[in-house]
Amino acid sequence: MADSKAEHIDTARIPTTTGIETHKENQPDVQFDDSRRKASVTALNDNVTGEIKNPLIGIPKHKLLQDVQDFANQYSLTDIKPYLVKGALVAQSPSHIDNIVELDDEDRRVLHEEVTHKWRHPRTLYLTIFMNSIAAAIQGWDQTGSNGANLTFGLALGIPDSPPADGLGGCMSPSECNRNQWLVGFINSSPYIAICLFTAWISDPINHFLGRKLTIFVAAVFSVLAPLGSGLSQTWPQLVVCRILLGVGMGLKEVTVPVFSAEVAPTSVRGGLVMSWQIWTAFGILLGTCANLVFANSGDIAWRLQLGSAFVPAVPLVIGIWFCPESPRWLMKKKRCAEAYKSLLRLRNSPLQAARDLYFINAQLDYEQLMLDQSSLANTDNMITRFFELFTIPRLRRATWASGVVMIGQQMCGINIIAFYSSTIFKQSGADNIGALLASFGFGVVNFTFAWPAVWTIDTFGRRGLLLFTFPNMCWTLLAAGMSYYIPEDNKAHLGLVTFFIYVYCAFYSPGEGPVPFTYSAEVFPLSHREIGMSWAVATNNFWATVVSLTFPRQLNAFGVQGAFGFYAAMNAIAFVMIFLCLYETKQRSLEELDYVFGVPIHKHAHYQVTQVLPWWIRRYMLFRKGEVCPELYHFEEEAWVDSDREGEKGVVSSGREVV
Repeated sequence: MADSKAEHIDTARIPTTTGIETHKENQPDVQFDDSRRKASVTALNDNVTGEIKNPLIGIPKHKLLQDVQDFANQYSLTDIKPYLVKGALVAQSPSHIDNIVELDDEDRRVLHEEVTHKWRHPRTLYLTIFMNSIAAAIQGWDQTGSNGANLTFGLALGIPDSPPADGLGGCMSPSECNRNQWLVGFINSSPYIAICLFTAWISDPINHFLGRKLTIFVAAVFSVLAPLGSGLSQTWPQLVVCRILLGVGMGLKEVTVPVFSAEVAPTSVRGGLVMSWQIWTAFGILLGTCANLVFANSGDIAWRLQLGSAFVPAVPLVIGIWFCPESPRWLMKKKRCAEAYKSLLRLRNSPLQAARDLYFINAQLDYEQLMLDQSSLANTDNMITRFFELFTIPRLRRATWASGVVMIGQQMCGINIIAFYSSTIFKQSGADNIGALLASFGFGVVNFTFAWPAVWTIDTFGRRGLLLFTFPNMCWTLLAAGMSYYIPEDNKAHLGLVTFFIYVYCAFYSPGEGPVPFTYSAEVFPLSHREIGMSWAVATNNFWATVVSLTFPRQLNAFGVQGAFGFYAAMNAIAFVMIFLCLYETKQRSLEELDYVFGVPIHKHAHYQVTQVLPWWIRRYMLFRKGEVCPELYHFEEEAWVDSDREGEKGVVSSGREVV
């Protein structure tokens, strides 16, 4: 990059090499008032009007160009200043690219293709998402290895949790069975205990100091070694230790990978790319069920191979992550702007797009810092301070609450009673070991297949829309699966209907509560608090995953399958209400613009849902009044285009376009 002492360009007249020629003498002498920006930041924390604001709107053109000059000088970016100037103008007026005279035809073509060819991106972007997808597949395989191993490892390690059957050993008394059921639940839940108590929280400082790439590399190393250790364990305490280490790798990936994907992805396809986490987690679950089947007849070492095989996909991740660019937003937070620009060049189709995103990220970081300064809690280098800010700064508190709701919802919906214990459930339905593993394999196929529709719907129907559609359907299908247990076991319909309704339940889960929680949590926090916010979300998710995996063996024994499934069906209904009232929509908004979405108070959001959305939905879909229009909650603040070179500053109007 050029030296920061490069020639100073007089803002009264920008050289024509930039495509810009402005004359201050023809502009009103308007000094940009920083108090407007501070007032906007104050409003951001209590956005009662629901306006979605661009932090660059309202800055006079000559002031914006001076800001670009200062930015380029400060970070030794003067050699790319022509792109920065164009990028700043585009970032300020994204809806008016055809009116920006500084852009040429090629610039406009590239920018228009962001809409007309929204999936056309550099191979490096897709390589990065592919590496993140491998990390997700490891996660799914890690989760599923214990599913098949549950059928045999208890007996092999001296902790059988069921009475003797088919000539095999078992627990000799009800008290021993109860004790061993808790032990099996503890072994299954140990990775999630490690994540919620330890790994999720160390992910923040590790990300802070190492960045996204190195954190994923460390996680991949644990994901290679821990499964191998699990397969070689000789006692159940050794298996617990190995699974705790597995939880270290799983937790680092859960926090970092969705955030990494969100930070490198363009806004228009962010949901589709970030949700690759869930698609390939589902694929990993499918691979895990395949491994369970492949090794089912391996005799006494079957459970060892089922647990140990999960190291396989971690090997290419250890190598491949080094070929990905670092997150440009993480580099910007570290003030390494030149490196951030190089990273964006690899992730975007043109230098103009890279420069636009670089400058817009910088502008929003300034806004976030003003927000923190006004909160009197601006020491964001301190992890403890950042954690408490999640609950004390209004904008952060709303994101914390919303991410907590969607993460808890993933456990309330009951998916992990199937993911962790499907083989056990199918065996209790009358299937033998191979039959139970085959049914679990079918569950994996359905989970993976029905995750794909969300790639195209998550950025159109939205995160909130997918959840509100799928939760009621998960409720009735889970209840139907439980009720099928009242059919006598000697009736072939018993196992068939149980399997059918579990598969239908999974088909509704996969495009909704499957991809949304990690996609949503990775995007709702501002850059200053993204790591600690994601740590909170992952810890919340894994705490309740711990509760589910720890208690389900006893719950199954105490309530029966009917009672357990009925309980989680009721949890689906409760989660639906929580989502309806508390979940903000984030589709098609840049990570920076979400500051204004979460500026709307929760009580205002909930009041709007109850008093406006619900009555509209009843009139529209139950009373069939097709002409009914739902009142708006959010409005975009946009510019009424005026060429400032001729007529003065741009004005600001509210477009009234709906976000939710």
